[in-house]
Amino acid sequence: MSSTVVVVDYGMGNLRSVSKALEHVVSDGQRVIVSSSADEIAEAERIVFPGQGAARDCMEQLKQGQLDEAVLRAATDKPFLGICMGMQVLMAHSEENQGVECMDLYAGDVRAFADEALSSQMQGLKIPHMGWNQVAHRQAHPLWQDISDGSRFYFVHSYYVDPDDTALTAGTTEYGIDFVSVIARENVFAAQFHPEKSAHDGLQLLKNFCHWNGQV
Repeated sequence: MSSTVVVVDYGMGNLRSVSKALEHVVSDGQRVIVSSSADEIAEAERIVFPGQGAARDCMEQLKQGQLDEAVLRAATDKPFLGICMGMQVLMAHSEENQGVECMDLYAGDVRAFADEALSSQMQGLKIPHMGWNQVAHRQAHPLWQDISDGSRFYFVHSYYVDPDDTALTAGTTEYGIDFVSVIARENVFAAQFHPEKSAHDGLQLLKNFCHWNGQV
């Protein structure tokens, strides 16, 4: 099997910062490539699925590049790390852009902090949620190795995931509400924060991912 870590390039996301951060932490014999090739995604040992922007644009770009099926297949059989929008579109549906059907790897929705039902909890808080915030560990996981419970990571987002199955939750963060900031199941780990922008603990998480065999 190839010893590559592929950063999925579907025309969105800060790919350079993600790939450069990974290059700092990969093991000997591993290499990082940024790719929009379904074949390279299929052949890679590990997949990193980053993203920024809007859910509708993300899904359209994935489909136009014929990468949606390749990404979904990768999420079923190899170590897979989703980042920011790359986490949100793993859910079934997003409230963004008047509603977007997402990849439906996991049942659940992506919801807005600006929802009227949350107005009392969000009073005085700026949206998007931007900056450093704590992540509480909600399940043991190899990617938390050498990262303390409650460590701070860097966030930039206006929406958060709300999975149907609470057993998916691997981390939570408080911002007006206690929202799910990390999900994990089997070979998939996905975070709302940006590890590539999160200093030592973010690099540690990426290093853990590069050593992870996809088993919990």
